[in-house]
Amino acid sequence: METTHKPHELMTDQDNHITETVRRERGRLGSFIRKRVADASEAEDILQDVFYELVEAYRLPEPIEQVGAWLFRVARNRIIDRFRKKKEVALPDLEEGSEDEAWLDKVLPSSDEGPEAAYARNVMLEELYEALDELPEEQRDAFIGHEIEGLSFKEMSAATGLGVNTLLARKRYAVLHLRTRLQDLLDEFN
Repeated sequence: METTHKPHELMTDQDNHITETVRRERGRLGSFIRKRVADASEAEDILQDVFYELVEAYRLPEPIEQVGAWLFRVARNRIIDRFRKKKEVALPDLEEGSEDEAWLDKVLPSSDEGPEAAYARNVMLEELYEALDELPEEQRDAFIGHEIEGLSFKEMSAATGLGVNTLLARKRYAVLHLRTRLQDLLDEFN
């Protein structure tokens, strides 16, 4: 004989499952959020938003696979949304005549701006290093020499025997590639 669940029983099963999930994941998820969001009330708001989305997701016909991973992904997205609301920045271009200004300093959020900015900076740096691997070696060397090692174009020219304008052009091509590659990520944070 088949047993059929009444709508009331189905709701009770869902409520119990949601309650158990919240109880099981609250501590880890709260810690994850607090490490990235300095303001305790904001962190709690994000946690509540994530659990609200969990309840809403249970109303959908498709079940959530790997609830724990899903919760952390939603939390990460809420943190990014909060960071986005706080700061709007476009990636700067390499301006003419600013050859000794560091482009990265203008692009990356300062880790002194709090945990959200530090988190955004780390994510962007990971993406930057992947994008650097895509560059031709001479462009990558010019970019790393100037931006990461802090060498002036005159110092790099003396060390390599290449002209300052050649090095400037190589760095400019690197910056154009990196701007394109990082813009989506920066838009995500802003």
